[in-house]
Amino acid sequence: MAKAKVREKYRGLSRQELMDKAYELAVDFEKNNFCCSQAPVAALHELLEIDDVVVKVSTSLSGGTAEQFTGTCGPLVGGLMVLGYFFGRPVEKLSFTERKQSNVDALFETFPAPQALAEKYWQEYGTILCPHIQRKLFGRTWWLLDADDLAKFEEAGGHSDPSKCCHVIGTAARWVMEILLDKGAVEL
Repeated sequence: MAKAKVREKYRGLSRQELMDKAYELAVDFEKNNFCCSQAPVAALHELLEIDDVVVKVSTSLSGGTAEQFTGTCGPLVGGLMVLGYFFGRPVEKLSFTERKQSNVDALFETFPAPQALAEKYWQEYGTILCPHIQRKLFGRTWWLLDADDLAKFEEAGGHSDPSKCCHVIGTAARWVMEILLDKGAVEL
């Protein structure tokens, strides 16, 4: 398991303050930059000393996967990527030449943290899918690649209403920080 330090300007925050700050930053990243999968990752990157590339690679998972609005909720996938960064199976535990039980075992050891995040989604939203969460929040789904639908989404508070997508994004960041703290991946 990788470990991360809290960035210097956030050191001294309590556990609860770190979780709250993760929420706040994720909401602000979404409001100012869009990209629901990247916003929680950027928030956690702001708080923790983790590689910049993690933020970059989370971009295309936005909008229910590649802006298709049919797949997994972007903040969940971004959160899973952060958890994979900390708890994922290392490359030296992969082989293209032979099957090693120790490599397979290493895979199964990675599952508790991401499963904890997915379970929080199921408990809160009853789903992990973007269109189902949209329907729950807005009473309908959106096709944001269509300019008219995007305008209607914005009018409905998609990137501004604190009870809509921004709340889902902030909550995902808070949950990931909570899991990282619970599992000892973050040094306070």
